[in-house]
Amino acid sequence: MTAPPDDCLARNEWLCGAYLSSRREILWDAVVQHLQLTAVSVLIGLALAVPLALAARHRRWAAGPVLAVTTVLYTVPSLAMFSLLLPVYGLSASLVVAGLVLYSLTLLVRNILAGLRAVPEETRQAARGMGYGPLRLLLAVELPLALPAAMAGVRIATVSAVSLVTVGAIVGYGGLGNLIYAGMNTYFKAQVLTASVLCVVIAVVADLLLLLAQRLLTPWTRRQP
Repeated sequence: MTAPPDDCLARNEWLCGAYLSSRREILWDAVVQHLQLTAVSVLIGLALAVPLALAARHRRWAAGPVLAVTTVLYTVPSLAMFSLLLPVYGLSASLVVAGLVLYSLTLLVRNILAGLRAVPEETRQAARGMGYGPLRLLLAVELPLALPAAMAGVRIATVSAVSLVTVGAIVGYGGLGNLIYAGMNTYFKAQVLTASVLCVVIAVVADLLLLLAQRLLTPWTRRQP
């Protein structure tokens, strides 16, 4: 029995509205997993990158080793990274998160450190003269002034994570990458295209939201009319 001419799924077309309507729940679950893996990875990476950048800022001898190690980690191919982490985390979402965290450290540490180094020394001296202690100086002066550079790193790390999550499909935790991988194996055009487009949309929307957050958190960087 031949498929009706209006059945785009049977004809295996790239653009197919029937795929979107019939696989809505599958797509939604994949998007949710993709967002969760990305968000958790970037947040953990940020939690690790801030103290590393602070250590590199206050102890100059630590800057070289910290930047060198994070750079080396970023050069490790994703498949090799997951293979090295496999004995520790097994076939789990934690494996994907751990790999993405390690990749994000290079982008986050470098940008946070650059932002901290860009804080004018006279600004620090003025704050100390006003009675600011080390912790208050860090929280009220240094980190806010370093925020634009830090947010730039967060944006790049987030977009990179959205892309790299798809590699997690090799262990079954790749969000939309699972659909791309399965679609490639079966040459399911609509699935491959839809999942790929959704990855791009997630990356663009995430970048725009982070840019908006950066503008809201750093009003002093806007040009006055």
